[in-house]
Amino acid sequence: MIPSDCAVVVVGATGAVGREAISILESRGHRADRIRAVASARSAGSEIPFAGGSLKVGLAGEDSFAGAKLALFCATSGVAKQLVPAASRAGCLVVDNSSAFRADPAVPLVIPEVNGDLVRPGVSVYANPNCSTILMLVALEPLRKRFGVSRIVVSTYQAVSGAGAAAIEELSRQAAEVLAGREVTRNVFKEQCAFNVFSHNSAVDESTGLNGEEQKMISETRRIWSDPGVEVSPMCVRVPVERAHSESICVTLKEPASEAQVRDALAGAPGIELIDERSSNRFPTPLHASGKDAVFVGRLRADPGSPRDAQGRSRNHCLFLAGDQLRKGAALNAVQIGDRFFVK
Repeated sequence: MIPSDCAVVVVGATGAVGREAISILESRGHRADRIRAVASARSAGSEIPFAGGSLKVGLAGEDSFAGAKLALFCATSGVAKQLVPAASRAGCLVVDNSSAFRADPAVPLVIPEVNGDLVRPGVSVYANPNCSTILMLVALEPLRKRFGVSRIVVSTYQAVSGAGAAAIEELSRQAAEVLAGREVTRNVFKEQCAFNVFSHNSAVDESTGLNGEEQKMISETRRIWSDPGVEVSPMCVRVPVERAHSESICVTLKEPASEAQVRDALAGAPGIELIDERSSNRFPTPLHASGKDAVFVGRLRADPGSPRDAQGRSRNHCLFLAGDQLRKGAALNAVQIGDRFFVK
């Protein structure tokens, strides 16, 4: 675990992920005088509630890291590219939540439950994967370990908070506007997000038809699993949910398995909680997952459109998950990387 007296810098402290990182540190008993909250000039000077008091937000700059041991970057890729080298030179362990270093072969891309062995002394900069990738691979890693995985077909139902605090405000404002019969105003999303579902707002590659979120899920899965041959077919969508992403997954295993074997592989796996109560129709929801650390998994079943062998086993299985993308999909994953580093 990260020592409670470890000096930690949170870059982008006033954003949705930065505030979540600070909340996690607070819940773990970290001292206020050992946390340095920094952000852009627009937010510098503001205060963040912390342990009955507050943290004063400083201006993020190359001098922000002196004397610190850990830097959690919860800002844009531009800020990360500018300031991560300075944090590293100052002797900080750096964990970056942006996309700045995810494709850099010199920077490990880490989900502790999946490839946490990459966290080791001598490596000072780590990248957090995309939130959708994190949630998916936490859920599928136990199946990969036991049966192997050759193909993933995934549809995401992504909360607006994945686009930041301004997107949360937009959803709330638009809902009020619709219910009041007023014209809807759009600032963050091109499409109306209240009472609507639309293709993920990242840019679409006209040659492939993939948007940026979908391409990340493909490339990051192959890198994290060190498996360039695994087939990943994603469809990423925004839904009018404030917080926590959901995903519907059909996975093709390399070895056939029964439903009971799949359930057994997932039960008790690190970072996973099963909610799969058919009799009461109770399964994971983003509302239940919001604010929680676990990835909740349910709707477990063999793919009804696929054949089974003489033992009733199938290579194709379906599941549904919900997970808080601000916690496990971002801030918590970064803190857990720090946990592994300081333990070693």
